Amino acid sequence: MTSGRHGGAHRSSAKARRSAARLAAVQALYQLMMSRGDADADAVIGEFVAHRFGADLDGDRFVEPERALFTAIVRGASAQGADLDAQIDGALAGSWAPARIEPLLRAILRAGTWEIGAHRELPVAIVIDEYLELAHAFFAGSEPAMVNAVLDRLAQRLRADPAVAADG
Repeated sequence: MTSGRHGGAHRSSAKARRSAARLAAVQALYQLMMSRGDADADAVIGEFVAHRFGADLDGDRFVEPERALFTAIVRGASAQGADLDAQIDGALAGSWAPARIEPLLRAILRAGTWEIGAHRELPVAIVIDEYLELAHAFFAGSEPAMVNAVLDRLAQRLRADPAVAADG
């Protein structure tokens, strides 16, 4: 994924801010998974907002993520982690066993699955494309294709049956 660099947050498009929020949410979910219960979602959200949003890196200012979207994804996907994992594991196919899904890939899938269920007003293609782009940013192998397939399968289930949808 592109770095999200921009001359200033005020000039960032709404789409760029949403994309930056999704990237930050995946990073926050990954951090939560790696903390093994030693951190909670609100603490990680606070850390990201205080120390990472709007930060300069080597003189470049990064796009300011849309805070409301970032917070919603992190809180929702964190709170529903076990349920989301069950849905994801049920949508895996072929050689993709649940144990093969590394934490960063699982964070991408959790965020995408949560957002498909919770933000039913968004076209599925937009949500899937955003998380597919994130997968391409972090993985060069077959992982992006798997993310695409799993999120597509889950979107068909979640959007077809509102009772199965994640609680937004």
